[in-house]
Amino acid sequence: MINSSPLNSSAPLSRDAGVIGLVGLSHMISHFSQLLLAPLFPWLKDDFNVSYTELGFLMTIFFVVSCVVQTGSGFVVDRFGPRPILFAGLSLLGVAALGYSISTSYWMLAGFAVVAGVGNGVFHPVDYTLINRKVSPSRLGHAYSVHGITGSLGWALAPVLLVSLTLAYSWRTALLVAALLAFSVLAVLVMHRDKLALSVVPPVKGVAAAGGSLEFLKIPAVWMCFTFFFVNALGLSVMQAFAPEAARRLHDVPLSLVAMCLTVYMLGSACGMFTGGFLASNPARCERIVGVGFGFASVISMTLALGSFYSPIVVPVLFALMGFCSGLAAPSRDLLVKRSTPDNASGRVYGVVYSGLDIGQAISPLFFGVLMDQGNFRGVLLGLALVQGVLIVTALSVGRVRRTAIAPAQQLA
Repeated sequence: MINSSPLNSSAPLSRDAGVIGLVGLSHMISHFSQLLLAPLFPWLKDDFNVSYTELGFLMTIFFVVSCVVQTGSGFVVDRFGPRPILFAGLSLLGVAALGYSISTSYWMLAGFAVVAGVGNGVFHPVDYTLINRKVSPSRLGHAYSVHGITGSLGWALAPVLLVSLTLAYSWRTALLVAALLAFSVLAVLVMHRDKLALSVVPPVKGVAAAGGSLEFLKIPAVWMCFTFFFVNALGLSVMQAFAPEAARRLHDVPLSLVAMCLTVYMLGSACGMFTGGFLASNPARCERIVGVGFGFASVISMTLALGSFYSPIVVPVLFALMGFCSGLAAPSRDLLVKRSTPDNASGRVYGVVYSGLDIGQAISPLFFGVLMDQGNFRGVLLGLALVQGVLIVTALSVGRVRRTAIAPAQQLA
């Protein structure tokens, strides 16, 4: 195995649970903050007299900045430790939400989108460095499961909370509450900062600082993991933005049911992640679990694209099942990356690998949006099935090339 944890499986459950809970809480805020603006587009469009294209560009700014920061923040995490970087990221998300709430122009929103992107970019290198180095190996599957579930809950919470507060008060009040939420979580983490303390792994003796810090880029499994997350983000973006509407157009689904599709997908995904946490307890089978999970998800996508249903209620049911299958694979997916990561390059590896998520989410709408504009709704769902199929091949390839990466990785450890 390339990576070895400094802890053993006999570590107290309370210590592991504390780390997992705090990291999960911060991850929820990260995902929550990704959807601060999108649910409010109808109100922002009228108040700032801008188009949906201009509002969508705010999300492009956010993800491009997050991608750049995520790649570089891994080096900072490895140099200074994850705790101060985590605190800085949460602080910036709170500042961004507060800035959105007081913005008086489109360009103020754009400026605070940059701030939010910087804050969001630190979380994956920080979170996985803390999990991989502080949680016992026997509980890593559960840690990845909780991490994924809290992220999904953050996505689910944002539109419900923000739209409800906007309808009751105003969008400015909603964003102010979002800022208070981020700062409240930061306060909780500061109060329990001892549980997040982690010593910095010293650089390898005899290896030049600049060269040694980039040696992990020679590990083929790192780039296979990057590819996996890039492809995964393509599918996630389709699911969040286009798949429910494409299914509505194909199967004449009432709007009330369409609104349920993404919600039940996220809930199904959370249930799948919970189950997948137990399955990921055996690292030897993680590639197979990822393959099975996305294999069934791909079949469901093709069913949505090509099938004919006697009742429209079948559509949200299939979305829930697809979410469960995708979520089932998530903890094993994270374990794939962990097994390809040298201890002293954890932040750097996760920074590079997870930047694939931001790149995929920035690119996907450019292609699938064109299909939607052309009315090719079946093509959107078939494209989603194809992406999920590619994920199977990529996951199996990670397992294959990981074995060839052992020698160069051990030079770093």
